[in-house]
Amino acid sequence: MKVNRWIYRSCIALMCSAAGIWGCTSGNLDNPRQGTINVAADESFRPLVSSLTHAYEGIYPDAHFNVTFQPEQEAIIALLRDSARIAFTSRALNQDEKEIIKQQEGSLKEQKIAIDGIALITGRANQDSLITIGELERIFSGEIKDWSQLEGSQQSGPITLVFDNANSSNLDYMIERFGIKEVSKLPIYTSNSNEKVIEHVRKNRSSIGFIGVNWISDGDASLTRELSKGLRVMGVSEKENPTGIQDYAQPFQRDLRNGKYPLARFIYIVSREGFSGLGGGLMTYIARDVGGLVIEKMGLVPTIPYPRNIEVQTKQNF
Repeated sequence: MKVNRWIYRSCIALMCSAAGIWGCTSGNLDNPRQGTINVAADESFRPLVSSLTHAYEGIYPDAHFNVTFQPEQEAIIALLRDSARIAFTSRALNQDEKEIIKQQEGSLKEQKIAIDGIALITGRANQDSLITIGELERIFSGEIKDWSQLEGSQQSGPITLVFDNANSSNLDYMIERFGIKEVSKLPIYTSNSNEKVIEHVRKNRSSIGFIGVNWISDGDASLTRELSKGLRVMGVSEKENPTGIQDYAQPFQRDLRNGKYPLARFIYIVSREGFSGLGGGLMTYIARDVGGLVIEKMGLVPTIPYPRNIEVQTKQNF
């Protein structure tokens, strides 16, 4: 599998040269309580983004979000082309991307909204549920190719790495984390969605799937319960030589909150809205209102916790 990063860079170069063609978002027909805007989001964040936008639409029935879920690089291109007002991503824009919006005389606002984790999943038939960051790095460098090469492994067979898309935030994160320059020779399989990653891993004992943890972390959702069936979520250790289970962490709230999970990342909202519109209303809802509670319910950690004011009343006995 070859990741088409050269296509993405070509798109950025073309947009830099044609920045004057696109203007800022036209028409101020929406406001924080009503209107319709286009939103682009990495498919890895589908459960979270759907929950946030549906909750906001529930409060303001005249507000509507047309959300397109796609690989992160495509979501960012949609934002730069002004075909999306806001985007949910795993990173802030880089300098070239910011320059495109600047040349368009557009506005730019970026906001961290949550701490997320990339979950490593295997099927129940796979008895190996622990791995170290060092072992992961050697898998991505091509040094480790077989399950039998992992410390304490109970099985053998070639390791397959399963991702949602060649241009997704999940794969980009792992490549950046380990400084991988060439992936065409790695045993990477892409399945077109996080949900299909889960399906593939269930059926293939030798596979490790990489998904956004919000797909399996909302304990109250029927979809989460259904998707979690037949899966193991691997424990990951930052230590090269762990001495016990306490040295491993999983991408759930406790380990995300205390900074123990090694594959944690931020989720951002990036907006090019230059006025007080519906995009800004959603950002305010997440930062200042009950959006933080939605993020917590999804099993993630809000970067701006929802304030809880507790009133204590005491009765005096005189």
